Amino acid sequence: MATGLRLVTERTGGGTGQPFLDAGHGDELMLVQPGVSIVLGNRQPESPGTLFISTKQVVWLSDTDRAKGYAVDFISVSLHAVSRDPEAYPSPCIYAQIETEAEEDESEESDSESDSTLNLSKITEMRLIPSDPDQLDMLFATFCECAELNPDPTEEGEEEHNWIFSADQLENDGEEDEDSDWAFAQNPGHSIGANGTHDLVHSVVQLQINDQRFEDADEMVQDDKNGHN
Repeated sequence: MATGLRLVTERTGGGTGQPFLDAGHGDELMLVQPGVSIVLGNRQPESPGTLFISTKQVVWLSDTDRAKGYAVDFISVSLHAVSRDPEAYPSPCIYAQIETEAEEDESEESDSESDSTLNLSKITEMRLIPSDPDQLDMLFATFCECAELNPDPTEEGEEEHNWIFSADQLENDGEEDEDSDWAFAQNPGHSIGANGTHDLVHSVVQLQINDQRFEDADEMVQDDKNGHN
């Protein structure tokens, strides 16, 4: 179940510290990236802190305030992308959409609230801005890897309905603009092809075609038998 963004007020270790991870439930640290700012909703960026990506969650900890940090479980991240389009946001960043339990008509009210009254349950967008834009691809790759470990349990039973692609869909997919300033990745558990497994899709389509040919052949044989009778 999506829990949305949450506040992190405690950490372990000296210096800027590290987040507490539940190793007993398989939460392992995958990447530590200093010099990352975080933007919640349409608010101003926080001062640079340290980003931690584990197998279960994304955690940002302030470098100046040990009682300030934010975390979100991958199960609550419905979409993440690399954004290099200055019209979308001035700085290159990792953009993420967050599922919350708040009502849709209340989800963006927090944008106008002060820091002291920030309601994290209403934050539905997050941006992570590294000080070095060249780090984006590495951050995105780790983000994708860990997101794949946390498929949406409500959609696991629906995967079998997303195997069929039309020829037009496959053709249009191949014609996407390779120079786009956005690189998207939805939370796994969705349709095949969302992460580029086109060979499997073509195999499924080819199998359907072959099945249809067998059916046509069977009908012809049956018609011949009926004609001889």
